[in-house]
Amino acid sequence: MLSERISSVFKKITYAALRAGRNPEEIKVVAVTKSQGIDKIKEAAQLGLRIFGENRVQEAKNKIEALKDFIAQWQINIEWHMIGHLQSNKVKDALRLFEVIHSVDSEKLAVLINKEAEKIGKIQRVLIQVKLSEEESKFGIEPENTEKLVELCFRLPNIKVEGLMTIPPYFENPENARPYFRKLRQIKDSLFQKGYALTELSMGMSNDFEVAIEEGATMVRIGTALFGQRIN
Repeated sequence: MLSERISSVFKKITYAALRAGRNPEEIKVVAVTKSQGIDKIKEAAQLGLRIFGENRVQEAKNKIEALKDFIAQWQINIEWHMIGHLQSNKVKDALRLFEVIHSVDSEKLAVLINKEAEKIGKIQRVLIQVKLSEEESKFGIEPENTEKLVELCFRLPNIKVEGLMTIPPYFENPENARPYFRKLRQIKDSLFQKGYALTELSMGMSNDFEVAIEEGATMVRIGTALFGQRIN
């Protein structure tokens, strides 16, 4: 049952935060709804989840439209986060759909987001995706170029950089992901010391979110542990 899975996830979050001497309330759950149906999202919202993450703009667009009446009826505030790679030709739609974009990974994309956000009078909240894995399938700015991208984003008036995001390789043993999470926190701390007020670390998924929290995650992106295996 979804309610039991949600309870289990939040218990694990609490214990992981306490092990690290942190306040569990600092950690936000981004429920990953990729390939999940509308009814499942409604159930999750009725059970108290409020932040939903999507990997694809078009899928999110369809779901958000389908949920309009439900959200109005229940008078709930839902945040949608873009957690997948964002293509340039999807930026306009993304700005109208998502409160937060986790995957800004180039100066070109940042400039385009700022340009389109200005047109609609929006300050777009973003995270910088940092590539700490050598896997070719992973996106992100190289660690050595992160400060340059952050510095640019701080100068763009219609972007608000809130933190960093990363996706480590998948490991059966979540402890193997710890060095990647630790590295992202170190990058954030270094930037913070240089005057960049970054507060968010989006890292950790169903298999490794407890380790991520121990290393400083403030947002964990959880799909399977909440909803079970994806349909596709």
